[in-house]
Amino acid sequence: MWINMGPQHPMTHGLWNLRVKVDGETIVDAQPEVGYLHRGIEKLCEGKTYPQIIPLADRLCYGSSLTWSHLYCMAVEDLMKVEVPERAEYIRVLTIEMQRIVSHLMWLAAYAGDLGLGVGFVYTMREREVFLDLFQSLTGARITYNFPRIGGVAHDLPQNFERDTLRAITFFEGRLKEYEDLFEGSKIFMMRNVGVGILKKEDAINLGVTGPSLRASGVTYDLRKDLPYSVYEEMDFRVATHKDCDCYARYRVRMDEMWESCQIMKQALKKMPEGKWRIVAPRNAPVGTGLARVEDPRGEGMIYIVGDGSDKPYRVKIRSPIFVTVSAAPKMLIGYKLADVVAIMGGLDMCIGETDR
Repeated sequence: MWINMGPQHPMTHGLWNLRVKVDGETIVDAQPEVGYLHRGIEKLCEGKTYPQIIPLADRLCYGSSLTWSHLYCMAVEDLMKVEVPERAEYIRVLTIEMQRIVSHLMWLAAYAGDLGLGVGFVYTMREREVFLDLFQSLTGARITYNFPRIGGVAHDLPQNFERDTLRAITFFEGRLKEYEDLFEGSKIFMMRNVGVGILKKEDAINLGVTGPSLRASGVTYDLRKDLPYSVYEEMDFRVATHKDCDCYARYRVRMDEMWESCQIMKQALKKMPEGKWRIVAPRNAPVGTGLARVEDPRGEGMIYIVGDGSDKPYRVKIRSPIFVTVSAAPKMLIGYKLADVVAIMGGLDMCIGETDR
């Protein structure tokens, strides 16, 4: 029989539907269905000026909003041929790595709740608040920040921000070890993750999967290394990968990524030069195209913009990493039990805002 897990189901983490065909308790087919949340953001962009679109980009995914507004600004800067000041680039790298940690913590909290590890939800959300306090001191907001600007960032770092960030990093690095003891010391958590939801390396590549889900299948591909943007060329960090291709590997990759993000943030603060944090960008964009790609917490995000010489884009195309990754769901689900669906789909870190844009 076919079972609808959604669109109103705790497993979905948003409005979408997963149709699962079962023979007894064994999954024999699966069909992900999106379209329940469609907001038409690409069409909305055609009616707004370039700066007015930044808050819309923020809302593509509230879990990683800063990454998306940063990506949008990069695409417009490519279209307008704008040179961003070096200090602004360092501030961007600092903040989007902090956003990566915040996003992964929210995923880990939800994943802990999905698998019955309630205390894991409390622990991870507790540390997430520390970084949200930093975002609030920087931008005045805790979820959607409207901080990047075409040509830089909205303003410079506030007083004592470097000191407070270093303190938060030191505190968080100790908590990461606590998470490992909590999650990997749980027999139930390990039983529901190890050997479940296998996505082979060849399948991940052929299906276009990116981000932690790809790296957990043993593929060392990260845009920050392979197609560096901003000042990632100046950063020394390791691309987190795992060879097991299962739910545990996807968990482990994100844990390692949070550690590496801490190292990148420390380097960004240490190397950050003095100078301007923004230049005034043109109001109108030339006739042409702009393209930008970033390593979003969920995979490769891409924005393609067509300019027609006015102050509004003619066309904006957004590439969502989860839209592609969720298409690989049948490969991960078929052959496993119905009870494994929550662990397998939860391990993908679903964000329907960017998926059903």
